[in-house]
Amino acid sequence: MLGAMQDWPMRVTHVVDHAAREAGTREIVTRWADGSETRTDWAGIRRDALKLAQALQALGLEKGDKVASLAMNHSRHLVSWFGVAGMGGVLHTVNPRLFEDQLEYIVNHAEDRVLLYDAAFQPIVDMMRDRWPGVEHYICYDPPEGSDVRGFESWIGEQDGAFEWVGGDERDPCMICYTSGTTGNPKGVQYEHRSTVMHALAGLQPAAFNFSSSSVMLPVVPMFHAASWGLPYAGGMAGIKFVFSAINDPAVLHELMLREGVTDSAGVPTVWLAHFQYCDSEGLDLPPLKAATIGGSAAPRFMIERLMKNGTRVQHAWGMTETSPIGTVGGPSGNWDELSFEEKVDKTAKQGRAIFGVELRTVDLDDPTKVLPRDGETSGALQIRGPWVVKRYFKAEEDAVTEDGWFDTGDVGILHPDGTLQLTDRTKDVIKSGGEWISSVELENAAMGHPAVAEAACVGMYHPKWDERPVLFVIRKPGADCDAQGITAFLADKVAKWWLPDAVEFVEDIPHTATGKISKKDLRERHADYALPEAR
Repeated sequence: MLGAMQDWPMRVTHVVDHAAREAGTREIVTRWADGSETRTDWAGIRRDALKLAQALQALGLEKGDKVASLAMNHSRHLVSWFGVAGMGGVLHTVNPRLFEDQLEYIVNHAEDRVLLYDAAFQPIVDMMRDRWPGVEHYICYDPPEGSDVRGFESWIGEQDGAFEWVGGDERDPCMICYTSGTTGNPKGVQYEHRSTVMHALAGLQPAAFNFSSSSVMLPVVPMFHAASWGLPYAGGMAGIKFVFSAINDPAVLHELMLREGVTDSAGVPTVWLAHFQYCDSEGLDLPPLKAATIGGSAAPRFMIERLMKNGTRVQHAWGMTETSPIGTVGGPSGNWDELSFEEKVDKTAKQGRAIFGVELRTVDLDDPTKVLPRDGETSGALQIRGPWVVKRYFKAEEDAVTEDGWFDTGDVGILHPDGTLQLTDRTKDVIKSGGEWISSVELENAAMGHPAVAEAACVGMYHPKWDERPVLFVIRKPGADCDAQGITAFLADKVAKWWLPDAVEFVEDIPHTATGKISKKDLRERHADYALPEAR
């Protein structure tokens, strides 16, 4: 061998080492649930992560052991992301919105030995303690004054931080996240150090988060959900300022964005809807964000348009727990400056293009062996492969991918000639009417543009002639007045005529999953006895 490069295992501890060394004084701000605030910096995050790693070893934890966190977004949770990995452990971020049986299943399935939790979730801990026999230690991130529970700061404060990160192979696991389990038990997706570092590097691309050292990010996407879209790792690499809030109240978020000079934020569409409603009710302008990343589900056109008119770059993203989670991100295309505002909105309403590191394809819904063209018209089941895409679920006996590595996402989409992804539905939610496919998501998003509609959900209902026809369930905005005929007339020039819903039903609420998405499964169950006029 005439030459070679140095061996540098890609482990996430390199991220916090870099952040502390090169951006050590960059602030990490936390607004806690009780209204108090704390400030630290990247040097402080690394210092406390070293102490945490020491404290875990003092409890007898060893390499490969699982440590659960039941927590919202804050600096101590960020410390755990690096400290657990630094002692060779695996952090299991637990979604507190899961049902009791799901919480019991995932903590026991992961074999968690320690649980770190927010005081707000003490009722969950008290309720589940007897159902989590493997959890040996409970530590509270923010114990109330006078509480007798073990507190995080005092616990790690017993250590001096004189610790060397536990080394190992870059393919060692560092984090595990479970799917929301809309069908059957949640599935564990175990991320590697290598896949996590590669994912974070990809997230720094200008076509993705586009972070620089001047970025100030307030992530509303919870740290317990899909690795918070990889933001803590990418942010550490760029040495950005983080502003965390342990509660997602729009008034609190708005004040923090203005006071702390937030340039970037990220959240699911319901987060942005809540912020719009808050600003409208208070007569306030939207915060002057440079960039807003929207993921989790497709964003309605009016939402994208309003943010863009605010001068905010909208980064419409797609991904899932199984993809670490970034798959695609929407950013300015090569001909961006030549497009009209409406054309820019059209482009942004799609889910963007695959970032370097992953590949996409669509296959026929009825014949998955048939790969479909990237013609901007043909809709099919979306598949993905790449180095941060799941190969096999935790403790599963079989791979979750095809022989050549393609993972079936469960999404339905169209790939355009320039690689842009346009999601149209979920494979289990797409409506097949008379042998043709109707996108429930496109109908929902079109309906959300109506000024009287607060939220809309569309499902297929049995029809004696067409097999299925769409029914639209709508929540009116407070004080708004609209009827079914008005909604249908509004949709008439926005979707194909045969897509128009056969019925529009007004409801008080629409069920959501633990991650904030509309739960079509629960909606169908709730209206199991519903029948279209033709089927009565």
